[in-house]
Amino acid sequence: MALGISSLMNLISRFLVELQDITLLFWRMLRGLRKQPRYFDEMVRQMDLIGVGSLAIVSLTGFFTGCVLILQAYPTLEYYGAQSSAGQSVAITLIRELGPVLCALMVAGRVGSAISAELGSMVVSQQIDAMRALGTSPARKLVTPRVVALVVTLPLLTVAADIFGLIGGGIIARYLYALDANSYITSLRTGITIQDILGGIVKPIVFGFLIGLISCHKGLTTQGGTVGVGKSTTDAVVLSSITIIIADFFLSKVLQGFFSSTLF
Repeated sequence: MALGISSLMNLISRFLVELQDITLLFWRMLRGLRKQPRYFDEMVRQMDLIGVGSLAIVSLTGFFTGCVLILQAYPTLEYYGAQSSAGQSVAITLIRELGPVLCALMVAGRVGSAISAELGSMVVSQQIDAMRALGTSPARKLVTPRVVALVVTLPLLTVAADIFGLIGGGIIARYLYALDANSYITSLRTGITIQDILGGIVKPIVFGFLIGLISCHKGLTTQGGTVGVGKSTTDAVVLSSITIIIADFFLSKVLQGFFSSTLF
């Protein structure tokens, strides 16, 4: 019993220390936004690496997610005679939930691990110490461009995933279930509301911020040489993924209250 309580207290203590370190990193990043230089070139470079580099995997994920959604939903809709609502069911599920969450998880796995490994390698090779010795803030030069790039590109990647998902659902509906294309498109247009679109954009913005901040924090706190780099990379992906799932619940609740409906 005592051992269990001790383990729980250690877990809580580690969580509070991690939260404190991430908060301090966020504060240093905010302060850096007000100072020169702002490293806009690095921000653009990171947007290219994150956005263009992740487009293929995100689009593929969205496409087959849409295919699976219509594959699972259509037989049930057909049973109740609601085949014409197939497009609406795919659009609502994809835009509100699966699109933002799956896209964020894909980016966390691909980009979050890369950021953590890159910064961790810089820590191990003492490049971060050299940067501080020269009077350069690692938070401003390394963290801010990556977090900003993720906040900007993840909503765009989510939109791409949603579009490919709707296309994938339409292809399956048309060629597997012989649903009229006009009926599918009409269902999409009537099913998607401005609240859906806003919610589908707000979530990726928050997810991108969380992925960037957590991955940078894990990379900058790497210890133990090359073995520590691998551990930091794993921790960054796992923690980012868990945080995305938890944040999705609270964001859905907030958006539900904000729009005063059961949209999310």
